[in-house]
Amino acid sequence: MSAESPPLKVETVGDVAVVAFVEPSIVDPILIQRLGDDLYRLVDEAGQRKLVIDFGNVRFLSSQTLAVLLTLRKRCDAVGGQVHICGMKTDLHKVFKITKLDSFFDFYASREEAVAAMDG
Repeated sequence: MSAESPPLKVETVGDVAVVAFVEPSIVDPILIQRLGDDLYRLVDEAGQRKLVIDFGNVRFLSSQTLAVLLTLRKRCDAVGGQVHICGMKTDLHKVFKITKLDSFFDFYASREEAVAAMDG
C-alpha cells in the first residue's frame, strides 16, 4: 500500500457510513494511526453518527486496532452515534470475546443487517 492510498473505503447507505478496511492485515502502527485518524474524522469533522465497520477483508489485527475501535465507539457515544461491526471472521471475533470488548459493539453477519439494525 502506498502512502497516498486510502486505508479505508467508505460508502454511504442512507445516513449510514459503511467503512471497509482495504488491507487484510491491520498490524502496522503507522497504518493503524491512519485508520484511526480517518475513522475519527468521520465522526468529528464529517458529522457522521452511524457507522458500520466491515471486517470482511480483514484477516489479522493488533491490540492497537482494538484501541482505535474502542476510542471510535467512545467518540460516537459522546455524540449520540452508533457503531456496528459486520463481516468479522470467527477467529477475529474471538479476540473481542477474550478481551471482553465484544460487549462494546453489536456484531452482524452482513452489511445489510448492520445497516438495517441502526436506530432511527
